[in-house]
Amino acid sequence: MSHEHVSYLELLARGAATEAYDRPVLLARASGAGPEALAGLEEAKQLALRVRAELEGRRRREAELSALFATAHDLAGLRDLDAVLRAIVQRARSLLGTEVAYLSLNDPAAGDTYMRVTEGSVSARFQQLRLGMGEGLGGLVAQTARPYVTDDYFDDARFQHTRTIDTAVRDEGLVAILGVPLSLGSQVIGVLFAADRRARVFEREQVALLGSFAAHAAVAIDTANLLAETRSALAELERANDIIREHSAVIERASEVHDRLSELVLRGGGVHDVAEAVSEVLGGTVEFTETTTVAARRTGGHAVREGDDWVAAVSAGGEHLGALVLHGQPDLDPVDQRTLERAALVTSLLLLARRSAGEAEQRVRGELLDDLLDAPDRDHDLLRERAARLRTDSEAPHVVLAARIDRAGPADGGEPPGRESADRQRLWSAASHLAATRRGLASARDGGTVLLLPLGPGEDAAELARQTARHLGGALREPVTVGASAALRDPLGRPGQVAGAYQEARRCLEALRLLHRAGEGAAAEDLGFLGLLLAGSRDIGGFVERTIGQVVTYDGRRGTDLVRTLDAYFASGMSPARTKDTLHVHVNTVAQRLERVGRLLGPDWQSPARALEIQLALRLHALSAAVTPR
Repeated sequence: MSHEHVSYLELLARGAATEAYDRPVLLARASGAGPEALAGLEEAKQLALRVRAELEGRRRREAELSALFATAHDLAGLRDLDAVLRAIVQRARSLLGTEVAYLSLNDPAAGDTYMRVTEGSVSARFQQLRLGMGEGLGGLVAQTARPYVTDDYFDDARFQHTRTIDTAVRDEGLVAILGVPLSLGSQVIGVLFAADRRARVFEREQVALLGSFAAHAAVAIDTANLLAETRSALAELERANDIIREHSAVIERASEVHDRLSELVLRGGGVHDVAEAVSEVLGGTVEFTETTTVAARRTGGHAVREGDDWVAAVSAGGEHLGALVLHGQPDLDPVDQRTLERAALVTSLLLLARRSAGEAEQRVRGELLDDLLDAPDRDHDLLRERAARLRTDSEAPHVVLAARIDRAGPADGGEPPGRESADRQRLWSAASHLAATRRGLASARDGGTVLLLPLGPGEDAAELARQTARHLGGALREPVTVGASAALRDPLGRPGQVAGAYQEARRCLEALRLLHRAGEGAAAEDLGFLGLLLAGSRDIGGFVERTIGQVVTYDGRRGTDLVRTLDAYFASGMSPARTKDTLHVHVNTVAQRLERVGRLLGPDWQSPARALEIQLALRLHALSAAVTPR
């Protein structure tokens, strides 16, 4: 083997550049080699270049196969679609030796195509480009499902140029572009591109190579979509299982609450028992309210959501009795809504049953009080037995109270037709409820209501009258005037005294109305000497005690002479000067005594009304002292 041939083998072995193969020929020519030797060298050079080209092609195909194998390996362990697509675009750019590679996908919902992955791009406008279907080189590829290549994009008239696409391509500086379709069967889902910022010719092998990468990219996208659909289907199945489990739990809760409500009705449970049972089953807080919204009333018994609460109206026969309100469960299952509605229905039945029982009890209480008023000669033991069945307090002192609604009527002074009857019914209902609460009796009578109520610890007739007026007025939202009798001892044992006490209570009631004190409650002891005249008991001692008792007590304890000073003061026409002459004391002494009286009786003791009552009390006190045995 000649020396020249050895040189070419060395060049092949070290992978020298093409220009290095001219060197042996040039050296031989410079050394004066003959034509035959030069021709042999030229032949050896061409053979070496052919071998070099074959080796270069083999190395390129090996690199391409290695890249395709790596891509297939990435697909086999597909975890992140974006990462796989980015690897495909990077390998395509590297093997084709282009400055830029990118991949676009079709968006069926928007009806266009968008950039999914770019490699080597420097323009934000290009990276965010969206192309209409059929526009630009990519649109031509997607439309025909065939690869297209252009050596100079802006001078190529085979595809539709648009200002948006051309501006983005110019911004990126691209000139030569190769695009191949991403196909799934006959459907093109996108395009894979390789591009340069200078004019170049893409060889057939490069087009085929980019097509292979595009096929891998399409498989990756299809695999990812299948995985996404599988995950979605699994999620749907999981949700369906959750719904089935939840629905089963809801049905179980509905069955449980049905059993509990049935048990409550059978054992005579109350409204709050129903609310508590439903609260436990539904997991929120249920309460009964006597008021409800117009929206809830119009639903025909269906539960409605109001803010974060659920409301089910409680009604019967068109009458609204209240509502059940569920707090703490804004997202209520339809079956649980039916449970709340069923509880509202049970509540209405319990309320109606309680009302019927209450009305029956109220009638019985009224009948007993009527007998005490109208037939006091009835058997006393029978009266006590009837009172015991009504759980009345027969041991405590009782007070008879007469109550009436007082309001400003129409201009002619009369009540509208039917108004008075409705008022009596409302007043009787409220008074009956109060009587049942206080273990007393109530009955409708003489256009109003009469009550027989026991006195509580520390109460007197006047305080009970005021409490009753406030309670009934608040319940009816109307002024209710109440007159009370003096306290009765053992009204069931001596029923004859009840009728007289009722007349006293009525006289007290009429006195309050004449005094323009409508809406108040009072007993005879509150009305001064007028009460003394009205009271059937004529409690003179009590009147004197209430009026000047503090002055009398002060004299008794201190040995003063305030009572005599008062008597002289009124006898002298309320003149301190004449009073001192009557008592034979200094005028300053009179002033000091009257100041002490004012502190004992209050600052208004010299007002006409108070002065009149004090004078009457002084006379009665003097009279009682005169007739008291020594």
